[in-house]
Amino acid sequence: MSTPLPTARDADIALLLEGTYPYVAGGVSSWVHQMILGFPEYRFACIFIGSRRSDYGEPLYPLPDNVVHVETHYLHDTAPDRAATPRPLAGDPAAIAQVAAFHAQLRAASEGEAGSEGLSAALMQQLTTPGIDETQFLHGKASWDYITEQYRAHCTDPSFVDYFWTVRALHQPIWQLHRIAQSMLPAKLYHSISTGYAGLLGSLLKARTGRPFLLSEHGIYTKERRIDLLASDWLADNRDLFQKDPTQISYFRELWIRFFGSLGRIGYDAADHTVALFETNRQRQLEDGADASRSSCIPNGIDLPRFSRLTAQRPATPTPVLCLIGRVVPIKDIKTFIRAMRIVVSRIPDAQGWIAGPAEEDPEYATECRALVASLGLTASVQFLGMKRVDTLFPEIGVTVLSSISEALPLVLLESMAAGVPVVATDVGACRDIVEGRLAEDRALGSCGAVVRIADPEALARAALDLLSHPERWHAAQHAGQARVAQYYRDSQML
Repeated sequence: MSTPLPTARDADIALLLEGTYPYVAGGVSSWVHQMILGFPEYRFACIFIGSRRSDYGEPLYPLPDNVVHVETHYLHDTAPDRAATPRPLAGDPAAIAQVAAFHAQLRAASEGEAGSEGLSAALMQQLTTPGIDETQFLHGKASWDYITEQYRAHCTDPSFVDYFWTVRALHQPIWQLHRIAQSMLPAKLYHSISTGYAGLLGSLLKARTGRPFLLSEHGIYTKERRIDLLASDWLADNRDLFQKDPTQISYFRELWIRFFGSLGRIGYDAADHTVALFETNRQRQLEDGADASRSSCIPNGIDLPRFSRLTAQRPATPTPVLCLIGRVVPIKDIKTFIRAMRIVVSRIPDAQGWIAGPAEEDPEYATECRALVASLGLTASVQFLGMKRVDTLFPEIGVTVLSSISEALPLVLLESMAAGVPVVATDVGACRDIVEGRLAEDRALGSCGAVVRIADPEALARAALDLLSHPERWHAAQHAGQARVAQYYRDSQML
């Protein structure tokens, strides 16, 4: 039986959480939980935005006492009302002209031209202008005429049907988020943990209430959605062999990428302050529309005593256990880790590869990973552990492996280093800064492991074998990692 979620009439801080805390495990959720615990004097509301209710189970984190309100919204569960027969509507051509002007403003912003300011206020004006409501959008002739005109002017895919339904799919969540913003409990501060739909909700709340809006990003949402969209197979491409240009991605894939880019620019425009975890990501935010005068970097930090005490539980020599701690999803590139284990086991037959993280988010990918383990003859060497407390893992493993194709500043690397476990990571996000050091004083501490190219199982295996086969290098990496976390990545500094 589900535990009732807390409700309140108001809150100090409303956290806007898309696909994360408290229903999805991972670094971002851990950070959110850390923030709530770190500020017990504030009353938090958690506003969760997900895809479909069936995609999520019960909360995976115990809600702290200062979480006074939780509400959930599922953007793809809302079906049109089929009880009422739609009536034909003429629509308001003047209102549609305002929509066209707003779309032109978004295009100008995406191309770095003037006119990129005031996007959130302009969108709120669109949503509250008479003649531009959801019914008019779905059933108005003026809306139909505008959609067909845009198809003829811009669409390079021959299917109007796919274009029509894609446009509806792009716009439906905007109306839903507008309704959520209209009915949300009052808060003194709105804090989104990403751009995207959560960032759009924060923008609408800022425009509606005038209350401050803070935007924090761990990864860059638009970059991560681009990776997802380029890898997805559900997007139509109706061009024939002669119409396709191998140098161009399909129109509908590009349309979704531009859509999420627009949501990002609206969020950056509305935010009173934008936070990145490290400078490279901050520069990417500035390129995408954030204001440099309203942005900063705040690195992740961890509870150093909690993890450093685990060092005493370790054996004196490194154990031949490689552990990947993360969700079993494509962006973590679990398959590269599995292929690397084939090489490691050929050199160290008793080596073990542990994959510690939930596998429910992408069942098809998880099945493919298990099939790859079997096909490589690794069923005795590679284990899927599911969710595990990292405190129980670190004393037993020799190397923490991160094989992701995209990351920000991974907490799992910091936690591993603090616990005295060297790391091998792909060269993504701030991983090189974490492993090798960023500035001269930091680099002088030494390397706490190795950084390798993405999607290179041989390099991943070689780096892990080098550490496990040379105890003096392993211990040097251990000491460097603990020193780096103690100096630069403590939670007290972050808070």
